[in-house]
Amino acid sequence: MDAIADDCGILQDATVAGTASLLNKESRMAWFLLFLAGLFECGWAIGLKYTDGFTRTMPTTLTLISMVVSIVLLGLAVKHLPIGTAYAVWTGIGTVGTVLLGIWLLGDEASVSRLACITLIVGGIAGLKLTA
Repeated sequence: MDAIADDCGILQDATVAGTASLLNKESRMAWFLLFLAGLFECGWAIGLKYTDGFTRTMPTTLTLISMVVSIVLLGLAVKHLPIGTAYAVWTGIGTVGTVLLGIWLLGDEASVSRLACITLIVGGIAGLKLTA
């Protein structure tokens, strides 16, 4: 009888360990999807500038596709992440990426104070990731 109990205990421990591994894998995938969602958010935010008020067909189409992809990826990520954390990280990635792309592509101002504020946002994103 003890052998059966030991076997059951080993099986139960293996099942718990397997579940933990699966959850860890799902969590990593969720963070990856959230990162991609943030990149697509940058794409549609910058794309808005190129649509010229939605009068240019190709930039408008690409911007709308990027919007949909970003929201879908966010929706998939929040299946495994806290909504508040995921949303804050998503908007943070979008904000930082859009500001940096605006500086690089569109000639937006790159003052020390703007870059310092971006650094604060990155710190907040990292903090939310570490506490999730």
